[in-house]
Parts: sequence; structure tokens; C-alpha cells
Amino acid sequence: MNFPGSPSFPGSPGFPGAPGSPEGPADDAAPICSAKGCRAPAVWVLAWNNPKLHTPERRKTWLACDEHREHLSSFLGMRGFLKDVVELTEWERNSATDR
Repeated sequence: MNFPGSPSFPGSPGFPGAPGSPEGPADDAAPICSAKGCRAPAVWVLAWNNPKLHTPERRKTWLACDEHREHLSSFLGMRGFLKDVVELTEWERNSATDR
């Protein structure tokens, strides 16, 4: 639930584009930015984890366009969650070699 005046971030209930949301991207769609309301193509992967919930090696990801990379990185960084910021093409290349 989003409260009036509070920012919404990826993973927030009702966040457009979140997996499983009615407005979520189709499986075959190009990756889009995770910032609320942004439909721009993703360029960056923000890898993060919440140390209170996740094992150290676990990585969750948000995607960002150039415009929202700093904002989303700051949000995660202030909480000590941000682990890495990588270009999407590099992330995909590394993910393909890990299989």
C-alpha cells in the first residue's frame, strides 16, 4: 500500500511494471525501468539484497534507465542494500555464461 505523499519504489504493492501486477510487462517485452510510471528501456541493473532477509550471495535486481539510475541507486544505497550497478548488456552476457 502506498501512502499519500510517500514515494513508490519497485516491489511496492500496486507498482506499475512489477511482476504479477496487472500493468506488468509481458514476458517477451523489452526490459523497462523499474521507476514508478517510467516506461523507458532499461539500461542498468541495480543488484541488491536486504541483509536482514537474504543470504549474502543472493541478489535481487531492479532495472533503471539513465534518468532514474541515480535515484534508485540512492534509495537502495541509503538502506545499505545496493551491492552493484552494471550495464544491462553486461549483466545479460554474464548471466548467459553462468548457465
